[in-house]
Amino acid sequence: MRYNKFINRKKELKLLEELYGESSSRLVVLYGKRRVGKTALLNEFASKHKILYFVARQESMIDQLKKMSEEVGEYFGDDVIKINPFTSYDALFKYLIKNPSPVFFDEFPFLVESCKALPSILQEYWDKYFSKRDSFFVLCGSSIRMMVSLLGYKSPIYGRRTAQMLLEPLSFKQACEFFPRSLSNEDKVINYAVLGGTPAYLLEFDYKKNIYKNILEKILKKNVFLYQDVMFVLQQELNEPRVYYSIIQSIAKGNTKLAKISNDTKIDAIKISKYLSVLQELHLIERRVPITEKNKEKSKKGLYKLKDQYFKFWFKFIFGNKDFVERNKEELLVLEKIKPNFNAYVGEAFEEVVLQWASKKEEFKRYFIGRWWSKEEEIDLLGVDRIKKKMLFGEVKWKRLSPKQVKDIFEDLERKSLILDDSFSKEFMVVGKKISEKKRLREEGYKVFDLDDVV
Repeated sequence: MRYNKFINRKKELKLLEELYGESSSRLVVLYGKRRVGKTALLNEFASKHKILYFVARQESMIDQLKKMSEEVGEYFGDDVIKINPFTSYDALFKYLIKNPSPVFFDEFPFLVESCKALPSILQEYWDKYFSKRDSFFVLCGSSIRMMVSLLGYKSPIYGRRTAQMLLEPLSFKQACEFFPRSLSNEDKVINYAVLGGTPAYLLEFDYKKNIYKNILEKILKKNVFLYQDVMFVLQQELNEPRVYYSIIQSIAKGNTKLAKISNDTKIDAIKISKYLSVLQELHLIERRVPITEKNKEKSKKGLYKLKDQYFKFWFKFIFGNKDFVERNKEELLVLEKIKPNFNAYVGEAFEEVVLQWASKKEEFKRYFIGRWWSKEEEIDLLGVDRIKKKMLFGEVKWKRLSPKQVKDIFEDLERKSLILDDSFSKEFMVVGKKISEKKRLREEGYKVFDLDDVV
């Protein structure tokens, strides 16, 4: 499946337009993991404006500069530069001082790999010249580690950036723009549960086929893009990938507390804290705490979750079962490992979808929305309005619910609500895959929603 048109990223495009329209010096850092759509975003923006756009490759500095010279010569109509290319970044920047233009450096880390001094050179010219005029530079990169280091206080360009943009995977609602209109709401959730919100992944499936057929053909083949990409991304970012693989797989299996991850991987708790910090910096995992926690950093209730939906799928079902694929037994992998656990896996993804939906829903805009848990109880969705002292308790079920089941869930939510602050007024809701007699339940005063409301 392939689209030629650019899809979504409206907020990011708007921000670039606003920055472009300013009459001052702007040094923008744009980063995010591979395949998330950074180049597509920059290309879309550049198609509407006159931008000097460099796309770096993993090659020598001389080859990089030769390619840049060709781009400069084409952009400014300067045949001399094409024949006599730049031999240093000093020469490039001096040329740009005399010939001002908005400049995009895509895959900036590749440039730094071939010239370690480049950030220092850029800093010198930025401070002396570009910062004192109407300059618009964008540094873009897929190596999150490298880009984060450019933002750090040890970097030569620390303090020079005027804006930074972390391009995250698309939300479920945004990802739905990649799905054909004919796809059912249930299948949209199912496909999102596997692929997540990475545009390059969403373009791989044939949505005329069922999910298991797509998994077999588009993921469980040794040489296909989706089978190889997770390992490729991690190997590009991590110095000790095997250690991190074990940690990520442990989290994917359901070990979300530090102690359990440590016990499962047999890695010392002090060491594993450092590894987890790196994975958080790379936006591969996140640490969540109950929505009611006031000091989130010091909370002892933190749980670690994988952020990317496709990485969850990969490490839950494929990483530990790669021998099935290597020995051409992928159908057996689907039958014995994936199918029996797939509905529960989609159910977890549906909870995430509902949290995203509720956070954007006008009716709940006053609430801070998240999850809540203690040793004994767990609440799928808890909204807290600290000003009006209100709480919203929600249960999410990836199944068809009868009126009796709905009423039983409401009773259980009321019981759970007694654990929390009783000075707050409380309301309750249930979200299911399908709610039988939804209209009648609503008339009776029950706040109920299903896929038709969420998607």
